Amino acid sequence: MAQTIYHAANTRGKADLGWLKSYHSFSFGDYYNPERMNFGALRVLNDDTVDGGKGFGEHPHDNMEIISIPLKGGLKHLDSMDNEAVISDGDIQVMSAGTGIFHQEHNDDQHDAVQFLQIWVYPNVLNVEPRYDQLTLNKADRHNKLQQVLSPNKDDAGVWIYQNAWFHLGDFDKGLNTEYQLKAKGNGVYVFVLSGSIKIDGQILNTRDGFGIWDTDKFNIEVLEDAEFLLMEVPMTF
Repeated sequence: MAQTIYHAANTRGKADLGWLKSYHSFSFGDYYNPERMNFGALRVLNDDTVDGGKGFGEHPHDNMEIISIPLKGGLKHLDSMDNEAVISDGDIQVMSAGTGIFHQEHNDDQHDAVQFLQIWVYPNVLNVEPRYDQLTLNKADRHNKLQQVLSPNKDDAGVWIYQNAWFHLGDFDKGLNTEYQLKAKGNGVYVFVLSGSIKIDGQILNTRDGFGIWDTDKFNIEVLEDAEFLLMEVPMTF
C-alpha cells in the first residue's frame, strides 16, 4: 500500500527579508522542523519572490544538485565557472556544485518581482567537477501531458543531474486524469502544485500544496480545476 505525506501550503516555513519573500517546504535557513528535513533525496524546495533589482550576493555551494525553475520574470546568474546568463519563465537551470562553486543571482528587472523555485537534491556521486547547464522548455509539451524536464541521463529529455531522479511538469485542463509510472524501484514522488487543484490517492491538493507518495509503482492524478504542477521523483534512500 502506498505511503503518503501531505504538506498544506500554509504549513511551510516563511522568510521575509523585505526584498525576498520565501516559502520553505523543508527546513532551510532560520526555519527548522525536524519532521520536514527532506523527502528522500529532495532536500530543499523554496518558493522565492525577489523584488526588482535585488538578489542573492555571491555565496558557495558544494556536493549538491541545485535546480532553478523560474515561474515569472528573469533571474540573472553569475558563477565562478565564468557562466553569465539570464533564466526566464519557461527555462530550467541546473548546477552540480561538486567540489565547490560560488555564484550569485539577481532579479534581471529593476521594477517587477521575479518568482522561481529553488530545489536542492542530494547527489549520488560526491566531489565531481562543478558544471552548469540551462535549457529553454517548450511549454506546449506539457499541455494535458507530463513533460520530462530532468533526468539522470545526459541524452534524455531535459537537463540531467547526478542522481536517479526525474522531474516532470504538467499543465492540465479541468476534468482530465493522468497516470504517473515511477521510473525506478525505491523511488518516491513529491508533487508540488503551482496553481489549480488536483487529487491524488484521495487527497485534494490546491495551489502551493505539497504531497509525497512512495511504496508504489504508479499513481493517478485527477485534475479538479485547471492545474499546473511539478512532479519530483527521487530515491527515498540514498
